[in-house]
Formats: sequence, structure tokens, C-alpha cells
Amino acid sequence: MKNNYFTLCFLLLTLFSSPTFAKSSLQRLHQMSKASLAVEGDSKHNLRANKLRVPASTLKVLTALLALKTWNPDHHFKTDFFLDKRLVLTVKGYGDPYLTSEELDTMIQGLKAKGLTEIKGLNVDDSYFEDNIFIDGRSRTNNPYDAPLSALAVNFNTLSIRRTKRGISSGEEQTPLTPLMRRFGKQLPRGKHRVNLQEQRYAATYFAEVFRVKLQQHGIKVSGAITSRQAFSQQTPYYQHSNSKNLSETIAAMLKYSNNFIANQLFMMLGAEHQGQPATIKKSRQAYSKQVKALFNWDRTFYEGAGLSRKNFISANEMLQVLKEFLPYRNLMKSQNNSIFAKTGTLTGVSTYAGYLYKNNRWTPFALFINQPVSGNFRMHVAKALLSR
Repeated sequence: MKNNYFTLCFLLLTLFSSPTFAKSSLQRLHQMSKASLAVEGDSKHNLRANKLRVPASTLKVLTALLALKTWNPDHHFKTDFFLDKRLVLTVKGYGDPYLTSEELDTMIQGLKAKGLTEIKGLNVDDSYFEDNIFIDGRSRTNNPYDAPLSALAVNFNTLSIRRTKRGISSGEEQTPLTPLMRRFGKQLPRGKHRVNLQEQRYAATYFAEVFRVKLQQHGIKVSGAITSRQAFSQQTPYYQHSNSKNLSETIAAMLKYSNNFIANQLFMMLGAEHQGQPATIKKSRQAYSKQVKALFNWDRTFYEGAGLSRKNFISANEMLQVLKEFLPYRNLMKSQNNSIFAKTGTLTGVSTYAGYLYKNNRWTPFALFINQPVSGNFRMHVAKALLSR
């Protein structure tokens, strides 16, 4: 029985990797009524390439491109610190999507280098983003990919929690246990979990809780309460922290892990950058759509930047335009056997794939949008079929 099982697996692997199967993948694709395909310089295989489709997470490539056009690949996002005469330290966030526990350690080293030895209160200012941000398509689950957005956030607004019969602890060595972590942990079964904060209003508080413990771990004397109020706009920062990761590294992580939080933090920040603070959904939609209009002359609204919304539409041919512009940044995408650099996209009933195939000694952009149920690996078979031809 065991030998028969391995024989069957071998036969299936051989079948799925064969030229015949690859050819049948393209044939199947052409029989799908809600599928589109565009390959640069290969009109033979183009299929309904001008039909607007839901792009799912392939939209992150467009978001990445707009961010790179707005700032630059070596841009580092900032966080400001203000220290008043009472030794109350205020942290003002501007949406930096990559403030991890490790980055907080780097922040505190910067503060210590400025001479900080004690604080008598910790204040957080998250006014750069509007309250109650609604992202179309975001689900109200505790999964990490459904994390809320905020101007000040740590660990992508997620919590790593371990619950055992002995109690609740942090699920990661670099992040201390905090009151909010205990509160969320009480709702979870035993085991190790990664959950999101669910609501935007918890984000700045969680940042402050983690930061406060980190300050103490670094030998800074801490007293006083955690508060939340807006900093004076004319005040000169005591210290301005530049994230150790640049925009290219942030985008590479976003594309590799299909991180919705990073994508929509960038979406919100684009709104504030182009239309003034505070960042609002309305401004961000306007700014994003205006940038797209200027670059590609498409006249439509984009509702968010991660590909969660089914109100976002793009055609396969339009995605080729995006990919041509994104070609210098191809290496920020996840690679498949060094012959495909591409981004997947998945929603219920939506399977997409867009990027570059190495054909005829050059990188060839392609875009595959399927807006009907299909197996998850089908898009890979289509891409391999295109490579083999």
C-alpha cells in the first residue's frame, strides 16, 4: 500500500510537470469565461486582456510603485519624540508600517544617545491618521492579515500570545508581556497565537505599553501614566527616529508576505503626503487615483491599496503597464526558481498572478486574472506553460 501511494504521487508529479499538462492548462484557461491573460509581446496567448477584473493582492504591485514614485527606494519613514519640562515623553507617529519590537530597541538607543535617562510620563500622538478608518474588504476577524490601521503601531498591530495552564505569556522573546496582551490572551484557547488588535483605538496604547517596558529594559527610569493627546505642531522634536529599514526593504516584505497592513498603511500615508494631514480614507482614495491617472491615464477610483476590496478593478493589459514601470524593482518580488518574479492574489472566487517571466533572454511582464473558482496552483501551471512556450 505504501509503495502504491508513492507511485501515485510520482505519477501525479510527472503529469503536472509535463509539457502536455502545461498545454492543457492554457487550454483550460481559454475555456474560462471570467479569466484574462496578457503577456507582453505575445498576442497569441492574450485572453480578454482589456476586461476589468478584481486584481486581489496583485494590486500591491501598483501600491508599491506609487510609494516608490512618491518617496524613493532609500526613503526611511520617521517617528518624532518630544520631551517637555516635566519629563513627559511624547511619541508622534506618521504611519511607519515597520515598527517592530526590534526597531523599538533601536529607537531607544537613539534616545539614550540624546541623553535621555528618565521620563515621568509617556504620551502617544496618533492624530496623523483619522479615527475609525474603514477599509473596504477588511474582515472583522482576529487573523493578522485583518489588522487595523493606525498612525502609531508596533508589530503590524498584531500580538503574539502563548497561553498554557500556567497562564498567559508573550509568544516571542523580543516582545514583553503587556496588559493588553493579557486581556486578549484571556479570550484565546491554550496554545500559541498571532492575533490582531481588531480595533484602531487599541493601537497607540499597545505601542505605549511595549515601549514603556522596553525603556525600562534599557535602563531608563520610567514613572507616570500613559496618556494620549496631540503634540504641538510647532514644537521641535527632541529626537527624530528614522526606521532602519528603507522603503525598498519595506516593500519587499509587503510583497513577499502579502502584508495587507503594510500596503494599506502606505495607502493612507500617500493620502497625507499628497493632500495634507490628517490622513483620511477620502484623501487617500483621491490621491491614489490621481497618481494612477497621471501615470497611466486610467480614470477610476481605487478603494484601498492591499487588494482586499472587490470594488478595485484593473485589466490584464493595464497591469502590464504597471509591470513595465515596476521592472527596475523586479527583485523586490518573490521569485520562483529564478525564472519567475511575481505576486499572487487570492480572494474567494478570485485567483491572480502578475509579474515577470524570463523568456528569450529578457524579463517579460505577464498578468493573469481569474475571477471565478479555480484551484490555487492553477495559476502556477499557467505561468510555467507560458515559460515552456
